[in-house]
Amino acid sequence: MRTFSARLSRTVTAAACTLAVLVLGGQAAAAPPESSLALSLRHSDGTVALTQLLCDPAGGSHPTSAQACAALADAGGEPAALDSTRPGTACPMIHAPVRASAHGHWKGKPVHFTTTYNNGCLADVESGGVFGF
Repeated sequence: MRTFSARLSRTVTAAACTLAVLVLGGQAAAAPPESSLALSLRHSDGTVALTQLLCDPAGGSHPTSAQACAALADAGGEPAALDSTRPGTACPMIHAPVRASAHGHWKGKPVHFTTTYNNGCLADVESGGVFGF
């Protein structure tokens, strides 16, 4: 049984290496992003939205990663310091709380942030788009 397990492990490792070479086309992989945050929004109805925000370079699954990265950069990577002034954006005065969380790292510094906004629109506006997903 141990021999089969060892052979299987070597086979899986070899397959992963081959796949990596094929995917990368023999080129060196790009440098990892300087910042990576797992973001979540827990809505009052129990649904949860999740996304990943990568910065420097901007990317991940966040729909407006460049805008969100710029907002965080302006706030020094501190979600609690995000600028909540986005002119021309009005939100309905509907009380439907969302609990927003950000966990990961910003330029090597750990980030652990949780807050509650009155609704999803305010989460987007008051976070400069970081929680706009």
